[in-house]
Amino acid sequence: FKKVSNRKDRRCKQKMTTCTFPRKEFEAQLGKKITKEIEEKISLFGTPLESLSSDSLEIEVFPNRPDLISFQGYIRGFKAFLEISPGLKKYSLKKPEKNYNVKVSPSVKDIRPYTICAIVKDLKFDDEKIKEIIDLQEKLHITLGRNRKKVAIGIYPLEKISLPIRYIALEPEKIKFIPLESDKEMTGNQILSKHPTGRDYAHLLEDYDKYPIFIDSKNKILSMPPIINSRDTGKITHETKEVFIECSGFSLEVLQKTLNIIVTTLADIGGTIYQMTLDYGNKKITTPNLTPEKMKLSLANTNKLLGLDLKESDLQKLLPKMGYEYKNKTVSIPAWRTDILHEVDIIEDIAIAYGYDNFTPEVPNISTTGEESQESKIKSKLAEILIGLGLIEISTYHLIKQNEAELFKLSDEKKIELEDSKTEYKILRPNLLIPSLRILSENKDHEYPQNTFEIGTVFSLNEKQETGIKETENLIILCSPGNFTKMKQVLNYLTQQLGINYTLEESSHSQLIEGRTAQIKINNKEVGYLGELHPETLRAWGLKMPVAVLEIELEEVFELLKK
Repeated sequence: FKKVSNRKDRRCKQKMTTCTFPRKEFEAQLGKKITKEIEEKISLFGTPLESLSSDSLEIEVFPNRPDLISFQGYIRGFKAFLEISPGLKKYSLKKPEKNYNVKVSPSVKDIRPYTICAIVKDLKFDDEKIKEIIDLQEKLHITLGRNRKKVAIGIYPLEKISLPIRYIALEPEKIKFIPLESDKEMTGNQILSKHPTGRDYAHLLEDYDKYPIFIDSKNKILSMPPIINSRDTGKITHETKEVFIECSGFSLEVLQKTLNIIVTTLADIGGTIYQMTLDYGNKKITTPNLTPEKMKLSLANTNKLLGLDLKESDLQKLLPKMGYEYKNKTVSIPAWRTDILHEVDIIEDIAIAYGYDNFTPEVPNISTTGEESQESKIKSKLAEILIGLGLIEISTYHLIKQNEAELFKLSDEKKIELEDSKTEYKILRPNLLIPSLRILSENKDHEYPQNTFEIGTVFSLNEKQETGIKETENLIILCSPGNFTKMKQVLNYLTQQLGINYTLEESSHSQLIEGRTAQIKINNKEVGYLGELHPETLRAWGLKMPVAVLEIELEEVFELLKK
């Protein structure tokens, strides 16, 4: 847990990815030397140049642009920006050949349900290229993969594999192979407990009864994702000419984008991409798919947001500088771009192509006096009191995952789902308890006690609202280990400090223990609940300690304290 000591600066700081590229090859690809002008262009491209030597250049890339973290990916984007090779780069795909398929077993459904695969041929690896591919793989694990939790990537020499391939889950004791960086055979459990990489990522599998594996037609185990590859089939060398690539995880969308980044990188070093057929039983899909996504772009909205007076002809010049194709007011988005979720993301790229150095700074003609709202002051006061009690403030996403909603047994009428979510987070949170349970679950093996709170927005359907959705500010407090009495003491102290009276009435809650649950009332109005998590809830989330919880709507608190 990270304690938040200053509520006025709670912005999430994205960690930049540092990429080191060989200067000689960089200049050869550009067809020109790195001058002061090129140095400035690198920074204006949105990738600060950290250092430049006679041998290399060091560039920082934001986590939202993983397509730029390989040398080939960066060169592709930067050459478009310099108008050396503008527009949407096209790659050819070969249809699946015989046995180019992967059978996905239903046994992986509740463990690591999806995989996306490809084959790339005609490769020529040397030490530098092998290092580049491994570096790309690890950086994708950290960024898109969230340290392999969301995406794990395996790259294998195809000559050591017998197609077709199966993706299945087995009991740990039935999994036996020699992992990379080892010289002896291990079981699944031994890998998690004894192998250095296994220990690092054991938390991703240790709660499951079965572990996922890739296995070929001769029953050779290729890997146990997201942990490690087999020594016999999972290491590319100078002799490798063809590779099998798999990405496993929880979101087909994210896996597709990850695979697209890898295969286009390999294509840019001379490889030929072959598709594979993924058989999920109820459906078959062919990957990779490099078809660009289409998105309409409003010129009026572009000018409004940027404060410019661009014309269609300007867009036709600026968008290709960022690697797009633009026809009939429609933008074709590269299949390897993971950051384009909305029109505004394209408009941001237009600003980069236009050049931030070309914008004219203007001071607004409006004179205003800013002041913190009453609600913000009250929330700061609440946080101050709770931090004083030794609680740790957490900040969770507004969205929850489908499997979290299922664990919570959230009814369909309370689900507000995004129509086209790009990630596994697709449901607006109806309460703060669900994301808080996720935090406790992720930290169950860390030091106790774990006493946390969060002040945040929750969402519910309401036809009276213009959007059909009502937003409410809630406060949640969790104590682990904790009980009803301890949480009541916290509530007593909090209300005393605020000068508010409350009453408790015995109540029930689907996630709490009957007889250890109360309804919280302020001014005879129900504002929340207090109680102890039911043992079934603890088991569902894998929690090891008893947990007491309190969650209240803050609207009534705001009204009282304003008066």
